Amino acid sequence: MGADRSLFWDIDHLAAATGWAHGFMAAYALWGGLVALAAVWVVCGLLARRRADGFQSLAAVVLTGVATLVGLALNQIVGPLVDRPRPFVAMPHVLLLLNHSTDPSFPSDHAVIAGAFAAGLLVVSRRWGALAVVLAVLLAFARVYVGVHYPLDVTGGLLIGAAVAFLLVLSGLRTLVARLLAALARTPLRPVLAGATVAGSYSRVGGDASAASPELPAGGRHR
Repeated sequence: MGADRSLFWDIDHLAAATGWAHGFMAAYALWGGLVALAAVWVVCGLLARRRADGFQSLAAVVLTGVATLVGLALNQIVGPLVDRPRPFVAMPHVLLLLNHSTDPSFPSDHAVIAGAFAAGLLVVSRRWGALAVVLAVLLAFARVYVGVHYPLDVTGGLLIGAAVAFLLVLSGLRTLVARLLAALARTPLRPVLAGATVAGSYSRVGGDASAASPELPAGGRHR
């Protein structure tokens, strides 16, 4: 805990010396980081519909979204059990850039969501997953920078979110969700899933979604 507080003060002093970044960091810590991650998630969902493994990739994207909710629900249990005070409550003279409630500090809700997005999207696409990891780490840092979390709070949150995402996306649920999506593609919901291969694409189980190539448009060349 001593090292955790020491690192928090180092980041707090950095925040005090970089007033030019306060507006961006406060916005990113509050909503910008989650919006950016959600946008990457949507892009991965759109691209997953065109992949050769069809509904397997789309199922991984869906379960990534589910993981963010499961991780957030888990946080509501862990937080009160640990009951760690916020840094601005426990220590005087903290530079606080956001108005925040005094609910438990560990683990960070934002970091849990970010960790789930990053881990789940890494399974879908290495390139987009890597971008999600960068955005998630920046969000975790921003939550400390604005004074509402300790480094351990956001690190724990990232790990919890990532663990939940990996457990869901790499489990047998992925095949079940893929089969459900394939069935839905034969209903009036087909336009929502129009890019995915309707027949046979969910039969691949446990494959690396990131290794599959998008289907090429008929009569054209993939660009």
